Amino acid sequence: MDRHSAADEPITPLGFLERAATLFADRRAVVDGEREWTYREFDDRARRQAGLLRSLGVKRGDRVAVLALNGVMLLESHYGVPLAGAALVAMNTRLSVPELQYIVDHSRSKVLLLDEFHSHLAAKLVAPRVIAGPDYDDLLASAPPGGEMPDDEWSLLAVDYTSGTTGRPKGVMYHHRGAYLQSLAMAFHTRLDLDSVFLWTLPMFHCNGWCFTWAVTAAGGTHLCLPRIEPGVVWEMIEHYGVTHLNAAPTVLTMLSADPAADPAKVQGVIKVATGGAPPSPALLERLGGLGMEVTHLYGLTETFGPVAIRQLAPETARLPAAERARLTSRQGGANIAARRLRVVDDSGADVPADGETLGQVAIRSGTVMLGYLDDEEATRAAVPDGWFRTGDLGVMHPDGAVELRDRSKDIIISGGENIASIEVEQALDSHPAVLESAVVGAPDDLWGEVPVAFVTLREGADVGPEELVEHVRGRLARFKAPKRIVFGPLPKTATGKIQKFVLREQVRG
Repeated sequence: MDRHSAADEPITPLGFLERAATLFADRRAVVDGEREWTYREFDDRARRQAGLLRSLGVKRGDRVAVLALNGVMLLESHYGVPLAGAALVAMNTRLSVPELQYIVDHSRSKVLLLDEFHSHLAAKLVAPRVIAGPDYDDLLASAPPGGEMPDDEWSLLAVDYTSGTTGRPKGVMYHHRGAYLQSLAMAFHTRLDLDSVFLWTLPMFHCNGWCFTWAVTAAGGTHLCLPRIEPGVVWEMIEHYGVTHLNAAPTVLTMLSADPAADPAKVQGVIKVATGGAPPSPALLERLGGLGMEVTHLYGLTETFGPVAIRQLAPETARLPAAERARLTSRQGGANIAARRLRVVDDSGADVPADGETLGQVAIRSGTVMLGYLDDEEATRAAVPDGWFRTGDLGVMHPDGAVELRDRSKDIIISGGENIASIEVEQALDSHPAVLESAVVGAPDDLWGEVPVAFVTLREGADVGPEELVEHVRGRLARFKAPKRIVFGPLPKTATGKIQKFVLREQVRG
């Protein structure tokens, strides 16, 4: 059936700001330190950024990289960059300079924006145009408003880099349609509305803040920026601003619940908390409940615009014992409202029995799945072999339709919500002249969920201590990727010479 022109309007999350600037013009949109902006002012800043980028030669289809803490620069870049016709590349602030430079180069970013905190890197990172710190605010103030909505909802909105398992980050391509759907799904599931005060405890560079950079705006709520996690400061902001929502990895929630400033009297009503990256423990859920926090467990990947699954428990489960309810909450759940459904499949692509026991790989089909990996068709085909995206996560399907992860293929370590590719750390270790070979696995950790532990075989006659190897890795990778412990000795192998990582995992978990 042919569409008439009135129905042929591309969907894009950029429309959320346009709408908010009209309907909620004088409502508080953004708080960043001592500064505040209304939605009218926020929209003006985003359009001035688009005009600035256009004046710098940014054209439709280009990329713009941003390295910034959670603040107004990074938030408005989620609108200004695509309004200029470009795709946003929001970079992980925890990466090393070589890692950041790789992303700038691979994405072929025409402009690199640095906030004041990262302005010292202007002399170390190379891009056709680098704008840092105060220069950005001056240029923005004098730039004419500009920009336009996309004419194709499948066009490139953002490129988010994920470590994957190869040691080289892959650029995950986001489209306007997927971000629009995911934003509305997040707003729906977390019950965002005009009275919402959303505290940015989740990095905005993580899957574009799980698309809450657009979802909060869609609801007309307030973005409360937080440049870095300081538990005491978080509790001050909760009390002062009446925070209603926040998202964070279980590691951050553990820190918040254990801080001396934690006090349920500071919470006005209930704080709706979304968490992912690792299942929250029953003990943590109980502590957070006592602090006035209602926790929802989400599951997703960079390739799915963040959370593609949500664990929703029926109201009647409130009568269950706390331990049983926590056990059910810890499962990854079912597809969010914008996704089709989640499957657990065997090697042939057939569904495994929904018995909570048969292991398979989680597969997803949704309007919130990536376009593919930038300049990597082979990896894209491998990830989507039959129209269903393979997550690389192994799990089971329960009779109630809830997915529960049991293991991760491809040896990803999730530490504090950050993905660490074991092969990347192994390559860094193996580059030391004293190292013959190495293997890195994740060890359970009460605070971080998992931490990398390295097993190292030294070259004959070599003499090196663990401290030197850790510093060697830190010189090549982000500090959080360095092993927390190093064990020296021969590595267990199969008859064909393959390292038996499962043996090492059992060792660190034993």
